[in-house]
This record gives sequence, structure tokens and C-alpha cells, in this order.
Amino acid sequence: MSEQATKFDIDTLRHSSAHLMAQAIERIWPDQNVQFGVGPVIEHGFYYDIKMDYQIKDEDLKKIQDTMKKIMKEKLPIERKVLSRDEAIKFFGEKGQTLKVELIEAIPEDEEIGCYQQGEFIDLCRGPHVDNTNQLPRSFKLLHTAGAYWKGDSDNEMLQRIYAVCFETKEELKEHLHFLEEAKKRDHRKLGKELELFHFDPVAPASPFFMPKGAFVYNELIEFMRRIYRKFGYDEVVTPQVLDSELWHTSGHYEHYKENMYFSRIDEREYAVKPMNCPCHMLMFKHYKYSYRDLPLRYADFGRLHRYEKAGAVTGLTRVRTFCQDDAHIFIPLEKIQGEIQDLMRMFFVCYEHFGFKDVKVHLSTRPEKKAGDDKTWDIAEGALKDALEASGHAYEIKEGDGAFYGPKIDVEIADALNRYYQLGTIQLDFQLPDRFNLKFTTQEGSEERPVVIHRALLGSLERFFGVYLEHVGGAFPFWLAPEQAVIVPVRNENHLEYSNQVAQELRAKGFRIRVDDRNESMGYKTRQIQKGKIPFMLVVGDQEMESKTLNFRRYGSRDSQSVAMEEIISMFEELDKEKMPESLR
Repeated sequence: MSEQATKFDIDTLRHSSAHLMAQAIERIWPDQNVQFGVGPVIEHGFYYDIKMDYQIKDEDLKKIQDTMKKIMKEKLPIERKVLSRDEAIKFFGEKGQTLKVELIEAIPEDEEIGCYQQGEFIDLCRGPHVDNTNQLPRSFKLLHTAGAYWKGDSDNEMLQRIYAVCFETKEELKEHLHFLEEAKKRDHRKLGKELELFHFDPVAPASPFFMPKGAFVYNELIEFMRRIYRKFGYDEVVTPQVLDSELWHTSGHYEHYKENMYFSRIDEREYAVKPMNCPCHMLMFKHYKYSYRDLPLRYADFGRLHRYEKAGAVTGLTRVRTFCQDDAHIFIPLEKIQGEIQDLMRMFFVCYEHFGFKDVKVHLSTRPEKKAGDDKTWDIAEGALKDALEASGHAYEIKEGDGAFYGPKIDVEIADALNRYYQLGTIQLDFQLPDRFNLKFTTQEGSEERPVVIHRALLGSLERFFGVYLEHVGGAFPFWLAPEQAVIVPVRNENHLEYSNQVAQELRAKGFRIRVDDRNESMGYKTRQIQKGKIPFMLVVGDQEMESKTLNFRRYGSRDSQSVAMEEIISMFEELDKEKMPESLR
């Protein structure tokens, strides 16, 4: 990077680099009717949306990069120009830049139009920019191309988008590219295919098909939560998936959430596939009479949910159209909220730490602009959550206006192995649904009172958690969660295979998930396949192991192996399997 570049902040360097990329594209393809949309700064870099006759491919990116570096050496001055609105529309219109004209027409008439010129290239921009092209950092890289709707609207035409990263130093760029490589290796979509966990098919867009190994992990995550529920006093319920639309009018979801719901007509009435469980739980509470002695009442539900997400928003397991949540609703008197929230925070932190998430952030999200209920009720709700958080002792930050439409919430973010943050857990306080459904319980004095409802999810969407956790562990599940816990490999002959099957049978009788690899392949090939499958243990049987009644034992990721007695292996496996429950809750 030029020494002069240090006087400019990183956003200025990145935005100026976006203009540089646009200039390079215009030079390379002067006869391809190049039009430019927007080229904003984003985290770690920038992108530019482009409309042109030629379809830019990833292999073209090096050519663009090389041209950018040539323009840098030209030391072209970058000058700001101010045009009137009419001048700007005329200028960019004559250049055939219809996308720019559309942007200019949206600018208020009394606002000045800023442009920046470097050599033959001129672009609409508020700035600021560096003084000349030689001041731009060489530590950038064009990553890939993608499609993007103009202005992010799927009703508009599709443009080409080029993504780039840009840093002040080569060291920062190198570090970030290494991070991207690690992220690519850990991509849950890639691992899901390689490990035969899940896949997608066009017959059900954004809806995963879990194969046997993936289904095991999925179901074991549910069983993990069931074990936790037994410790914290939850009762599991099962509710219908398709319900009369009148229910969603009562709950308010029809008004606030209709565009994300699936509907059908049955017996000449409109029904909806449920996008969440809460209205069902309200009905269940309303169906019976409860007193203060019954509360808090905690309903847990693993029901399948369906939400319509636009095609451009769905991605892998992290955003799908059909999913399950470790969802629960707690019916509780107002005065008991603080104690319940403290128990929930303990539950959350114990579980996240058990999955290896050590860095956890807590946010208190307050009322959004589009909300249900009056300000007085919101004041009570927000105050109750804030008091409960402060009493729990956990540090938190406030996110103004980020609450649900029916109440404030606590959101919990975790950092994965690559220090990427994901929002998983949520605790939402709701005064609206109990009112809408006219829920009541009998107090100690014999009067009737409205309960408060706490909406609560710990892992969140199981599909999303599956994807996040798969990337966190890089596909190497802990022993208790691994679909296959060990593979036994007989070395050569039938005696080795017979002994391997006996060992497998004994281990399976203890409840372990064991496979014997009896394929007619070399030991080296089998070893590589087992390592590639990220299976926790490989157990080898040869003459020596049969004579000594041992197994040659090797952990995933290790090159070392040792002979271990069968009793020791069983003892070790039993100890590792205890991790299906966090130690502090055993």
C-alpha cells in the first residue's frame, strides 16, 4: 500500500477501490454496454452491481485485478464534480447509464449531485475518495461473481455482482483469505454432502432431506433437549400442523406475518400451515383451568413448522422453509419472571458451553416501530426483562427497536470456531397473546389473573443449529453425537473378520454405534476413508490383537495408535458417552 494511503480510513479506501474496479471493467469491455448500479462498502471489502452484455466469469477476475493495478500505477487524479439534477440526468443518460439515471431521479430536487472522475471514468457518488489511484491499497482480491436483483427487489432485473475484499496491509489480506479458506472447508453444505448427512432437491425448494446419518444427529439433538427439559421442568406437547385461519387472526399473525405463511382451502374454509407453535399452546392453556399452584407451566414442542422465505433469502440449512425449533412457552405470573429468566440464562449458558461455544453475547431487544399493544404494557415488559437480566448477572447490550411485534426479547449470540457470531437462543416476553386469547389463572386469593407468556428457544431452528454446529466442529462430531462412533478394520483374513464381528457385537450390546469395514480394499485406503468420514475412533484387528485380546486403537485426527484391552475401550467409550448430558446437570 502507498504510504499516502494511511491518511485515509478503510471505508474510503474500499469505496475508492470499488470505483477502480468499475473503471477496469469499462476498459476491458468497452463495447459491452456496461452499466453500473451501486458499489457500496461492506464488511471486509466492497461489491459492485453491473449490467452488461458479456457475462463475467470467475476466471475473468484476475484480468480485472491486473487492470486495476495498472490504473493504480497511472496515478490518475480523483476529482469531485458537482452537477445539477438536470445536468446529471442528461450526462449519465447520454452515457447510456440508465441505472444511474434512475438513482439520480430518486434524489431530492434540492440535493446536490456529487460525481467523482478519474481519467476517462466518472461515477455518481457522495464520496469521499482518495486523491489519486496510486494511493489505493494493493492488498485486495476479487473473490467471486453472483447474481443480484436491482435494488434488491425480485421484481427487478438480475444484475451481475462482483465481490471483493480489501485491507490496508497484505498481512490483513493474507489472514482474511486464510479465514475464507477455513470457512470454505467447513461450509456445512459441502460437509453435508461429503459426510452423507443431508441434501436438497428442487422438488422441495429450501427443504432439506436428511439421510440416515444426518437424521441420527438431528434426532439426537432433540433427545439432548429432552434430557435438558427433564432437569428444568418442561412438559412436551404435540400440536396440529394445519389450523383454521381464524386462529391466526386471533393471534395477530395473520395481520403481521401473512406474507410468510402457507395457506390452503379445506371444506370451503381457509386454513394455514403453522409457521410457529405459540397459538396452539395458547389454546391448550385456555382449554383447562389452572391455579397459581400449577404455574409456571412449561410447554415444549418439536412440531414441524413452515415459513415462506424468498428464494434469494434461503441458504443451506441456515435459512429454510421447513424446520423444527426446540420451542417452548412458559405461562407464569408476572412476579415470578425474574427467577424464571435467571433459570433460563443458566440453562442457555450450560448448554452452549457443552457444545463448545465459549464466547456468548446477550442482547435486550426493545419495542419495534410496528408493534402490538400500548406503550404502558411495553414499559412493564421491557422493565421486567431488564430487571431479570441484571439480577442474573450476565452482561448485555440493548438493541433498540429489534423486539418482536408482541413483546421485547432477549437474544443470545454465540461465536463459532472461526469467531463468527450467530443468534441462536431467544427469550421473548409476551403480554399480547394472553390478552388476545383471554387466558386466566386463579390466584392464591381466589381472583382471576392474566398470565405472562415467555416464548423460549435455546438452539433455535434445529436445521440452522445443525448447520452452524457442523461448521463449528468441522464435521467432527463429539463421540456422543457421532452417527458412527468407531469403525473396526480387520487386517487380512477370515479370522480377523470373525473376531472383528465379535468385538462389534459386544460393543453394540453396550449401546455403541459400531461398523465393521470388511471391504476388499487396502488398509491405507480404509484408513483414509475413515479419517475423511471424521469418525471418532478406528479399531484395527490383526494377528497380534487376536492373540492378546486387544484392539489397535487410533483417534480421529491422530497419527498415533496403540494396543488397548477391550475392557479399557468399553470404559473409555462409556465415559465419553456420558457427555450426552452436561456435567453440571448429571
